[in-house]
Amino acid sequence: MARDTIILECTEARKEGKPPSRYMASRNKKLQTDPVEKKKYNRFLRRHTLHREIKS
Repeated sequence: MARDTIILECTEARKEGKPPSRYMASRNKKLQTDPVEKKKYNRFLRRHTLHREIKS
Protein backbone atom coordinates (compact mmCIF):
# COMPACT_ATOMS: atom_id res chain seq x y z
CA MET A 1 0.00 0.00 0.00
CA ALA A 2 1.51 3.31 -1.12
CA ARG A 3 -0.75 5.63 0.92
CA ASP A 4 0.30 6.44 4.47
CA THR A 5 -1.78 8.20 7.15
CA ILE A 6 0.08 11.05 8.86
CA ILE A 7 -0.61 13.57 11.63
CA LEU A 8 0.00 17.29 11.08
CA GLU A 9 0.63 19.42 14.19
CA CYS A 10 0.79 23.20 14.58
CA THR A 11 4.27 24.68 15.02
CA GLU A 12 3.28 27.99 16.66
CA ALA A 13 0.80 26.98 19.37
CA ARG A 14 3.24 25.65 21.98
CA LYS A 15 5.32 28.84 21.80
CA GLU A 16 2.24 30.83 22.82
CA GLY A 17 1.15 28.39 25.53
CA LYS A 18 -1.96 27.13 23.71
CA PRO A 19 -2.89 23.53 22.92
CA PRO A 20 -1.70 22.43 19.47
CA SER A 21 -4.20 21.72 16.72
CA ARG A 22 -3.78 18.45 14.86
CA TYR A 23 -5.06 17.23 11.51
CA MET A 24 -5.09 13.79 9.91
CA ALA A 25 -3.92 13.58 6.31
CA SER A 26 -2.57 11.02 3.89
CA ARG A 27 0.38 11.03 1.54
CA ASN A 28 1.91 8.83 -1.09
CA LYS A 29 5.15 7.67 0.52
CA LYS A 30 6.69 6.69 -2.83
CA LEU A 31 6.29 10.18 -4.33
CA GLN A 32 6.63 12.34 -1.18
CA THR A 33 9.67 11.20 0.76
CA ASP A 34 10.21 14.45 2.71
CA PRO A 35 7.99 15.47 5.68
CA VAL A 36 4.75 17.25 4.76
CA GLU A 37 4.15 20.93 5.66
CA LYS A 38 0.81 22.66 5.09
CA LYS A 39 -0.87 25.87 6.19
CA LYS A 40 -3.99 24.92 8.12
CA TYR A 41 -6.41 26.74 10.43
CA ASN A 42 -5.66 26.65 14.17
CA ARG A 43 -8.89 27.20 16.09
CA PHE A 44 -7.09 28.04 19.34
CA LEU A 45 -5.04 30.84 17.78
CA ARG A 46 -7.87 31.77 15.35
CA ARG A 47 -5.58 32.04 12.33
CA HIS A 48 -3.82 29.95 9.69
CA THR A 49 -0.47 28.56 10.83
CA LEU A 50 2.15 26.17 9.53
CA HIS A 51 1.49 22.52 10.41
CA ARG A 52 4.24 19.91 10.11
CA GLU A 53 4.16 16.14 10.04
CA ILE A 54 4.94 14.48 13.38
CA LYS A 55 6.07 10.93 13.96
CA SER A 56 3.11 8.65 14.47
